[in-house]
Parts: sequence; structure tokens; C-alpha cells
Amino acid sequence: MKVHEQIRKYRKQYNFSQEELADKIYVSRQTISNWENGKSYPDIENLLILSTLFHITLDELIKGDIEVMRKELDNHVMDVWTGVMLIFLVLGVVAGIPLTYALSWWGFGITIVLLAIGMGASIKVELIKKRHNIKTFKEIMAFTENKNLNLEDRLKSQKGYWKEQLLMIVGSTIITLMLALVALIITKLIMN
Repeated sequence: MKVHEQIRKYRKQYNFSQEELADKIYVSRQTISNWENGKSYPDIENLLILSTLFHITLDELIKGDIEVMRKELDNHVMDVWTGVMLIFLVLGVVAGIPLTYALSWWGFGITIVLLAIGMGASIKVELIKKRHNIKTFKEIMAFTENKNLNLEDRLKSQKGYWKEQLLMIVGSTIITLMLALVALIITKLIMN
């Protein structure tokens, strides 16, 4: 049973309206409605208050949702690390050439640091993907949308996995080289 179902079940069991429950735990009625409809999830503080109010353990309240919570947390963490990875890799490529050109070894050192941060973030993303056995783009999309692929779709998407990997490597290499070339041309134009 999911938390949203548990909240509704215990609220009705104690004959609370959504408004009454909201007043007791100091949130809006709309928040209770969103929790009960599965549109949002109570934070840990509200889960503790609810479990106390309903005279049940936290485990009883969230039973069945622990895996969903872990997946949502990993999904959020993966989004954060993906953003960090993209920002620092693009900064390293786009700013790297002008920095190296303008500041010599200092610029090169800054570029290496930016690229290292981007690579560290990409390793974090890969570790999350490995923990959830995610390999293909279709699996990544299903994970970020909190959906599960059935076995047939999973096998079908992994069939061409090596082609997808090769395309990603070649594509990212071409994009990186193009960005570096544009940065070099702009740097040459500005410095001359």
C-alpha cells in the first residue's frame, strides 16, 4: 500500500476531514489533498507527525513506499549530478581554450579542474545507473519518470545497446571538437 492510500485510510478511520487533518499538522488542506492523490509526498517531519497522530509506526505508514522513495531520491540525485556534469564539461570546453590562451599554464590548470569536476559528476551518474541496472536511453527515461520497463521492452532496448553507446561517444566527441573549435576561433578574433 502506498503512503497516499495510507494517509487517506487513517484520516477516514479517525474521521478527520482533510481540513481538520491539515489544521492538526499545520499544513494546507490542498497539501493533504495532494498527498492523498499521490501528487506530492510528505517530508520526513510530516511523516513522523502523521504516524504519531494516527498512533502507528513510521514503518506502517510508509510500508510499500520505501523503494519508491529510494528511487525518487536517486532520481533527484541523478538529475543534480547530470546538471553538474553538463555545466562543468561545457565550461571546460568552451572556456578552456580562451583561458589557456590568455593565462597560459594557469588557464590550462583551471580548464583541467573544470573538466575533472565534470568527469567526477559523470562517474556519480554512472554509479546511480549501475545501482539501478540502467543502460539504455529508454531505461533512463523510464527511471526519471518513475516507471518500470517490462522485461520484453528492457531486452529490446538493450539489444542495440552497443550501437547507442558508440553513437553517444562519436556524437559527444564531435560536439566537443566543434565547441572547442568555435571557442578557439572566437579567442583568436578577440586577441588579434
